[in-house]
Amino acid sequence: MKKPVVMIVGALAAFAVGAGVYAASPQKPSEPAAKESKQEEKGHEEEGVVEMADAKVASSNIEILSASQATLNDSIVLNGIIQPNQEMLVHVTPRFPGVVREIKKRIGDPVEKGELLAKIESNQSLTTYEMRAPISGTVIDRQISLGEYASEQKPSFIVADISTVWVDLSVYRRDLSRVKLGDPVVIDVGDGGKPIESKISYVSPVGSSDTQSALVRAVVQNEGLRLRTGLFVSARLILSAKKVPVAVKAAAIQSVESRNVVFVRNGNKFEARDVEIGARDPENVEIVFGLLEGDKYAAKNSFIVKAELGKGSAGHEH
Repeated sequence: MKKPVVMIVGALAAFAVGAGVYAASPQKPSEPAAKESKQEEKGHEEEGVVEMADAKVASSNIEILSASQATLNDSIVLNGIIQPNQEMLVHVTPRFPGVVREIKKRIGDPVEKGELLAKIESNQSLTTYEMRAPISGTVIDRQISLGEYASEQKPSFIVADISTVWVDLSVYRRDLSRVKLGDPVVIDVGDGGKPIESKISYVSPVGSSDTQSALVRAVVQNEGLRLRTGLFVSARLILSAKKVPVAVKAAAIQSVESRNVVFVRNGNKFEARDVEIGARDPENVEIVFGLLEGDKYAAKNSFIVKAELGKGSAGHEH
């Protein structure tokens, strides 16, 4: 009898062990699910964040700047043309009509006061007299050729001191009441160089019936003879200025899900930071809330960061 009892007890023990193993086994399939859940939770925590190494930032030409104080300018954009300074310009006319026997200067040549420009043979006396520069400057026009008849009714040369030039700008009548003498103006020459700062020195009392605009003028120093008369320019006329404590470049503002964001740089990551916008001008935007002075952000080409964020969002969709 003892042997059957031992066998029964052994069988019960084996059954109990098997039941314990079976009871524990369903927990193991749940471990990958838990791990996946943690990864998913981590992914949600990283929403609005784009990881981008410094090398990729540099190769994408993404400009990193710091949020800082700035002066916002209320301004209007004007078009204009560079003109010779008429107060520093002389028309050189023959004293007597005659035939041009010699020409010493061409358009573009610099001249000193009293320097020989040409020789004319007078029709009256048949003697040759000299035509000389009345001021120092540059020959900007010549209306005579060798051997032709020169008349005292028409200038033979125009000599101008082009160390200063006039920048004549057109202002539409809706803006005329806002323009005053002394207003600052920033002139874009269009040659890729630094804009030139000057002030309005003249506002015309009459307007043009054709363009319904009036002329305003700035006298500009022509350093290095960079400004060439006859060429068109654009200018930004500054009407008022406002200092703000925190501002970013206008190119930094991006729209994500109808929210204004700035991509803030933190280590190797960009964070889409929600911001509240205040005043703005063509270059800078005031940040009322969302950034602190000194925060580094993506300025130029920030749209590339937004595109990377969009790729990440698409990858998380189920």
